[in-house]
Amino acid sequence: MSDPTETTIFSVMTALAEETGAINLGQGFPDEDGPAAVVDAAVAAMRAGHNQYSPLPGVEPLRQAIASHQQRHYGIELDPQSQIQVTFGATEALAAALIALVGTGDEVVMLDPSYDAYRAVVALAGGRSRPIVLEPPQWRVTPDAIAAAIGPAARILLLNSPHNPTGRVLDRGELELLAAACREHDLIAITDEVYEHLVFDGEHVPISTLDGMAERTLTISSLGKTHSLTGWKIGWASGPSQLVAAVRGVKQYLSFAGGTPLQHAAATALSLTSEIELLSATLAAKRDRLAAGLRDAGFTVLDSAGTYFLSADARALGENDAMALCMRLPHESGVVAIPIGAFCADPGPQAQALLRFAFCKREDVIDEAVARLGGWAAAR
Repeated sequence: MSDPTETTIFSVMTALAEETGAINLGQGFPDEDGPAAVVDAAVAAMRAGHNQYSPLPGVEPLRQAIASHQQRHYGIELDPQSQIQVTFGATEALAAALIALVGTGDEVVMLDPSYDAYRAVVALAGGRSRPIVLEPPQWRVTPDAIAAAIGPAARILLLNSPHNPTGRVLDRGELELLAAACREHDLIAITDEVYEHLVFDGEHVPISTLDGMAERTLTISSLGKTHSLTGWKIGWASGPSQLVAAVRGVKQYLSFAGGTPLQHAAATALSLTSEIELLSATLAAKRDRLAAGLRDAGFTVLDSAGTYFLSADARALGENDAMALCMRLPHESGVVAIPIGAFCADPGPQAQALLRFAFCKREDVIDEAVARLGGWAAAR
């Protein structure tokens, strides 16, 4: 995205879905609610009178729950008062962090492809994005790609794993390469870990747990993806107190505070374990269901180890331009996808032919989508 104010690809494709009545496998939101216990907790919080502004840092029960979550899952010890900031979703946390920490001309290195908001917010902060290019179909971080991305103006590593849009879960060796680069070049790591519990193959390792990284890593996550409550927009940033204070200083001039009853319910959500394990297993089965259907339709499907998404190569169907194909598919097949090239600074030939599909949908919706795509492919 060269212009940070231009309309996102998600808005474009969702509008196409609404216009044509197509099945929307583009935007990553579930079509079923999260755990009933969490929804009930939100209702109870409203009835208990938690309906006014929350404190700027977030309500105390949620900050305590986030601290407990990080200790329980990763052995990370946090002070809920000074090392945790609640935000309106992970995107606000990312925006506040980048605005606070990026100066004019500073460079932010990030995996490429990347979620499109990253480059836009870096530009709004006055910085420049530098891609760590991931090559399909393996999408691995390499020493050469890191070296090509990091120059003398680099200040921030913006890291996303489990990775949107590719579904990659970076392994420990790749994380060690990135951690070594942060230590060598004195970079602050800002990590987007919103899919941390939606890992089907491999293991999510926070980079903050590696040697020398805790003191230079700001970790961001949220409730929406891991609990199928994307509309709640409850996120948080955690890490060293000076980095969290920088986020808090900017956040107070963005939304200040809100979503108070949802924050209380989020504290309940973070105490759940079996429900999240069930969601992950269910999503893994849906991934496999969608992948099989896309292969039957003639696509080449790339591996996805986590998140809501998988990528499919359309070249076997004679389609080399995924952007053009995505604009046609709602009309021709009744299905919406997102071109991977929209997430790339400079997509190569294979990336230009890749489509991202979301599998966080009901099984009947997935089945209908692949049936439509199969009919479209057969009629070509």
